[in-house]
Amino acid sequence: MGHGRVLTGAPEGERVYIIAQPNYPTTARLSSQMKRTLLTLSALFVASVTSFSVFAQDIKGNAAAGEKKTAMCVGCHGINGYHSSFPEMHRVPMIAGQSAKYIAASLTAYKKGERKHPTMRGIADGLSAQDIADLAAFYADHGVDFNRGPLPKPAGGPAQAMALVTRGGCVSCHGDNFSRPVDPSYPRIAGQHADYLYVALKSYKTTDKEQIGRSQPVMAGIAKQFSNEELKILAEYVGSLPSDLKTVQPNRFK
Repeated sequence: MGHGRVLTGAPEGERVYIIAQPNYPTTARLSSQMKRTLLTLSALFVASVTSFSVFAQDIKGNAAAGEKKTAMCVGCHGINGYHSSFPEMHRVPMIAGQSAKYIAASLTAYKKGERKHPTMRGIADGLSAQDIADLAAFYADHGVDFNRGPLPKPAGGPAQAMALVTRGGCVSCHGDNFSRPVDPSYPRIAGQHADYLYVALKSYKTTDKEQIGRSQPVMAGIAKQFSNEELKILAEYVGSLPSDLKTVQPNRFK
């Protein structure tokens, strides 16, 4: 029998041994053994990553805990009329009343660099998965009137805007009132600040900047169909609609 040694770098709690066999006859057979070992380690790693991903998706947010974690949020999202100057001047988005899954997805995208914005990336980098879930739960309920019924379908709008909405297929994801998305990880956009919507839409067309842009294949494909002028018309129309979104200003800022 050969002597075993523990392979370093194995997943925590796992002991993987390589058996030393002095009479191993060929390099080819040694290579085959090493390949099998590496494949085993790879499978363990993939399994652990998959398990972590499933666990992360199952994290439950606590709104009360989230309220205590908003110190880095209220300075922008808790002040009526607050403007950002990056990448151009626009009002920061209203997030109170947005769906929890969308808020969590957005913060995760900033954390992973899929959304490029230096300030938001810096904030998201300091958040754990539980922090993100708690903040999302808090803002999803913040200032919401739960006795209010769903917003009605808009009666219509300027002909050019309606043609652009049809061409982009906007209602197929965001709902016929732009506030009832087909998937909770999609945003409610009805009544969102038009200047923010315009900047956000343009960002999906930007792929070659280090600090500007969003990498989301569906929205990128849609946004690239339109000129910037057309995106502005779309943003102004959607921003003019009744909204479930709001900015809730803390008492100390009033």
